Amino acid sequence: MATLMAKNRRYPTYRDSGVEWLGEIPEHWEVRRVKSICRFAYGGSLPAETRIDGTIPVYGSNGIVGSSSVPNTNGPCLIIGRKGSFGKVHYTSGPAFAIDTTFLVDSRTTDAALRWLYYQLQSLNLDAVSKDSAVPGLSRDDAYQQICFCPPLAEQTNIAAFLDRETAKIDALVSKKERLIELLQEKRTALISRAVTKGLNPNAPLKESGIEWLGEIPAHWNVQRLRYLANIKTGDCDTVDRKDDGRYPFFVRSQTVERINSWSFDGEAVLTAGDGVGVGKVFHYVNGKFDYHQRVYKFSEFNSVTGRFFFQYFKAMLRFEVLQGTAKSTVDSLRLPMLQDFPVVVPPSAEQHAIVAFLDREAAKLDGLVAKVHEAITLQEEKRTALISAAVTGQIDVREEMECT
Repeated sequence: MATLMAKNRRYPTYRDSGVEWLGEIPEHWEVRRVKSICRFAYGGSLPAETRIDGTIPVYGSNGIVGSSSVPNTNGPCLIIGRKGSFGKVHYTSGPAFAIDTTFLVDSRTTDAALRWLYYQLQSLNLDAVSKDSAVPGLSRDDAYQQICFCPPLAEQTNIAAFLDRETAKIDALVSKKERLIELLQEKRTALISRAVTKGLNPNAPLKESGIEWLGEIPAHWNVQRLRYLANIKTGDCDTVDRKDDGRYPFFVRSQTVERINSWSFDGEAVLTAGDGVGVGKVFHYVNGKFDYHQRVYKFSEFNSVTGRFFFQYFKAMLRFEVLQGTAKSTVDSLRLPMLQDFPVVVPPSAEQHAIVAFLDREAAKLDGLVAKVHEAITLQEEKRTALISAAVTGQIDVREEMECT
């Protein structure tokens, strides 16, 4: 209710800001450029190998990237991404080390209220004024030219306190929705795992599979090694072969499907990352012409198992083998012998088709719920952005509200 009241309350009097596209501002506010409010100091050099020991957080453009025993700012400060996630603004309340991919602002480089400035810089969308060059980044001079509506210091503090309170409510709601997405995804995973290992008949007699992580399976199902069920092969292409406007799908070691102008296989296949962070996480099902990376495994020419059933089973169960197998030592590689010996449950053909149809139907329902929650999160994030913008541009007056709290 308090936020709604603030949204509907305007300042008593406004004046023309003198900037056509910015419109009016509260009469007692100033129009100032960033360069007159603060100075962006450069972060310091701190080699990666020294970012491992200490209690001081080390910030890069994307946030905390390690810890150190030495700070380069000793109090509350803002850290602004200069390379990578340029324009992203972080606030830290205590000592920190900002590395050289960032700018920093603290009490030595501004007279403004830091929390107000934190919200003000967020509203400027600084990534939109970044340099599009060989190494894109935020130009300090370009950032300095951005225009701010600047209230008196006491009012800055009020605005910051209001936004701290209201954005905390929004952030808490977003966190709950993100947790709901996690639960829905866990339910999806559990649903798939149960269907491909136990089937759809809860009363079916069971037997031991002989595989510790697989447990019991329906008594009339078999377990076979993957070498007998599919042809296993790696690709011949490298990432540099991709073409943005390529004619065919190009499967690499991520969930993103690239494009390429060549194809080396035409048919039904399942693909997974052979090394890197995608091991046990990246899976694709395809039926048609495509090409694939030299460190991506292709499974095709299926025997006794359908490609769609194998895809669901492999995606759900490979992680157990990866976590307990020799691949765990380097963590990020799958060896051919391990894949050849990977145990696959093989239900009768009719059951495979029924399981796939069931999973398609149920997964679609869960995916629909997840999509709705994502939409709700997007709306909350848009609400957060709009609220910050309204407060720091003087479109709402929060002074009385803060006096009443």
